[in-house]
This record gives sequence, structure tokens and C-alpha cells, in this order.
Amino acid sequence: MPIPSTGFPGATAGSTPAIYPTGSSGNNLQATGFIPEIWSGKLVEKFYASTVLAAISNTDYEGEIKNKGDRVKIRTKPTVTIHDYDADGLLGLDRPTGGTVELYIGNGKYFSLILDDVMEVQSDLNILSMWSDDAAQQLKIAVDRDVLGGIVGGAAAANMGTSAGVITGSVNLGTKGAPLAVVGRNPGVGQVELIDVLLRMGQVMDEQNIPEVGRWVVMPAWAGRMIKQSELRQAYLSGDSVTMLRNGRLGMVDRFTIYISNLLPTNATDSTNFDSGEWPIFAGHAHALTFASQISKVETLKSELTFGQILRGLQVYGYQIVDGKALVQAQVTPAS
Repeated sequence: MPIPSTGFPGATAGSTPAIYPTGSSGNNLQATGFIPEIWSGKLVEKFYASTVLAAISNTDYEGEIKNKGDRVKIRTKPTVTIHDYDADGLLGLDRPTGGTVELYIGNGKYFSLILDDVMEVQSDLNILSMWSDDAAQQLKIAVDRDVLGGIVGGAAAANMGTSAGVITGSVNLGTKGAPLAVVGRNPGVGQVELIDVLLRMGQVMDEQNIPEVGRWVVMPAWAGRMIKQSELRQAYLSGDSVTMLRNGRLGMVDRFTIYISNLLPTNATDSTNFDSGEWPIFAGHAHALTFASQISKVETLKSELTFGQILRGLQVYGYQIVDGKALVQAQVTPAS
């Protein structure tokens, strides 16, 4: 049975590296072992997709979960009915009842890695630490992609579609197969300026009496470019105490904090809700979406099958649209 390659250089039986290289072309010095192979102590920089979940959701119930499978029942406020008063009439009695929304911690992501002892001995880098840092970033990206895909269609019926607006019912936010064809400025026939899309979403939230403070929008990168090309190109904000590389924050428009994300669903990941070339733009308030997560397990242990250390971790999480009235969805496509 052949011994599998370990990726490390090994001696060949009966071979002796030549003291002087033979031949006059090619990299013969290195091939014969005359010039030793070295490993750089520097790593190529790695860039990660921006994650926005922490900025657009609340984590009010995060402290109440412990393990995957936990359920948290969230009580909602009842709506009190106001009656007309008659001076000589009897007073009626109402019994206000509020509903409940269940936050189910039913999602989990994990990583499991092995570091052979021989690799650890021969490396001048803290490989496990490097891997754990990368795993933390990859977990955030995976969770963001899952949640952004999971809230599709979760807005109230009056907050999406071609007749959005709980009062007017006249706001077109696009649908699958009939998305808004968006441009940065100077829209043509059948096109909509991106700023107008944001204003429409703001109107829909206004009609639902959503607070102005704390509103957000998440849009794809191409839409962010259009923001910078629009009439607001000199006014959008680029500075922040949190770098754009970490949370994708672009600035503020019409009371919305704008975030850019490459993790939004598309036809490639959700052909049920999106045709080719279509994207969602989500707008909302932190009250709309609740998210709870924790790293429930991170451990290292010796492998039983080989000489090495295993690094593995588990993150459990759950998310729930608590109030669909505070979430708005537009269906858009970049106009060609």
C-alpha cells in the first residue's frame, strides 16, 4: 500500500544532492537542494465580506438562550380600543390580549479542523490561532447570509409589492418578474432613480408609524455605487467610528443608515423568490428583527486517528421577525 504524501519534502533512498548543479538552464540550484526552501513569516492579507446583522437587528433576548433547541416566547403589547363616550351611557369593558412570537434557536454552524503535529513543529506561525480567527469571520458571514436570505417575504403585506403603503396602497416596490429597474440618476422610461426607491420605502415606514430614529437600509454593492452617482453624491457620509470594511456602512439618506452587503440573496441562492438579475433591498427598524446567538462550544483535543490537534467550534443562533410592519422589502434590478 503506497504511503500518502504529507506535503513535506522527504529524502529519496539512494539519492545524494549534487555538490555542483548539472545543466545550464532552469532552476537547477533549487531542484538539487543547493538553495534551501524557506517559508515566509508573512501571510497574504485576506478580505472578508461585510456583515450587517449586528447593526440591523436587536439582541434583546440573547441572554435567554443556552443551547440549540431553546425557545424563547416573546410577548407583544396588546392594542387598546378607544370608544366614544356618552354622558348618559354605560361603559363597556375590554380585555386586552397580546400575542406571542416564538424565537427558536434552531440553527447551528460549526467548523472542525485538524493540525498535524509535524506541521505545528515545522511552522513558526501560531496556526491554530490563525485558523480560529478566520473561522470566526467565516461564521459571521455564513450566519449573515442565512438570516438575510431567511427574512425574504417576511415584511407585512402592506410593506412590499406593487401596492405597498398601509394607508395609500399606491407605492410600487417591485415584485419577482417585475422588479424596479433602478438607475443612479436621470431615469428613463420605465426606470426609477435609486433615491426615489429609498423615499418610497421611507413613505411605507411612515404610514406604519415606525420611529424615524434607528431606521436602516441594506442594499447590494451596485446600488451603493448608484448612491454615490446620484444627486446626493456630495452629501453621503463616508466616515464613521466603525470602518466600512467591518460593517459596510455607507452613510445616511432620508433618515436611513445605509449598509452595503454582498450576502443578500439572489437567483443563484433563491430561485423561488428572485429571477435572474434581481436583488432585494431591505429597509427596517431594529425593532423588526431579533437575533440571538452564542458560541456554545470551542475546544481543542488530540486526534485519535492521527498525531495532531483538532480545533472545532459550534455557534447556535436563531432569528425572528418580531414585527413585520417595521420591515420593508423592495425588488430591484440594475437598469442596463
